[in-house]
Amino acid sequence: MRKNIRKYLFISIIIWMVFCSQNSLLAESLFDDRRALYEKTEALTQVPWYYLAAINQYERNIHTLEEDQLVGIQYPEEKWYGLLAGLESKPDFREETLSLFQGKGKDGSGDGVASYSDPEDVLYTVALHIQEELAKGKTFEKLIEEFYDREKAGLLISQYAKMFHHFKQVDLSERAFPLPTNYNYSYRSTWGHGRGYGGRRIHEGTDLFASYGTPVRSSSYGIVEIKGWNKFGGWRVGIRDAQNIYHYYAHLHGFEEGIEEGSFVEPGEVIGYVGSSGYGPVGTAGKFPPHLHYGMYRDNGTNEWAFDPYPYLRHWE
Repeated sequence: MRKNIRKYLFISIIIWMVFCSQNSLLAESLFDDRRALYEKTEALTQVPWYYLAAINQYERNIHTLEEDQLVGIQYPEEKWYGLLAGLESKPDFREETLSLFQGKGKDGSGDGVASYSDPEDVLYTVALHIQEELAKGKTFEKLIEEFYDREKAGLLISQYAKMFHHFKQVDLSERAFPLPTNYNYSYRSTWGHGRGYGGRRIHEGTDLFASYGTPVRSSSYGIVEIKGWNKFGGWRVGIRDAQNIYHYYAHLHGFEEGIEEGSFVEPGEVIGYVGSSGYGPVGTAGKFPPHLHYGMYRDNGTNEWAFDPYPYLRHWE
């Protein structure tokens, strides 16, 4: 009986490993295809590939899309078709026809039509818009802000572009547990628990208790958006990743050398050290046991809100 159980367990592990390997290869192929499309469009328009990757990533973050969808940009139909947008049936038109009716859709694939459902055509159309706006003297951040009619969209997409450019890769989804797993630490779900300092409020994160000086690591690729003192969080760091998630590390004892606002970080990179700072003016410490407060906030294209990081921590651990 035990031999059969071990046999089935071994087979199950092998099947799971093959499944994970196949999924990894498929994901890698998809990222390669996206990079190839970005670079092809860059060659046609001289718009940097990382600008296009940033816009596509932002749209993928704020829309529910199929994982294998090459381009997630939702170009406004009224801009694509112009005066033809009111038609009940919208076949694929030649770009000359669309232009005649004040439509912006372009043929990026070279098949003779500007298809709203063709990822190459959509990306090419977006790239031409960027090209035109840059030629007018606008910054990338400003033209993005105007395109989405949202100031924060300009900031976020500019940050993503900087990340893609810095890391020179399209897949920035890797994650790491924020504390070294060979150190002593403990944590449990503390989401929503009450907090009294500064007025009644709920706990928006997970507390990971560890000794003073335990290294705190970035859980993602990202850019340091904020660093310094906060009366609630003490010495803290805020890092934005390419998935529209803001990672908040608080109550630190100190920062790792070289970590500054605008710095790029990778999963597992040390950014600071566990402490007990906070709940008072600059330098206040020791009002509670040393621990890392870890929070996660997501931007959905309209606003930003906190969500429970505990399930993610368990998975990364």
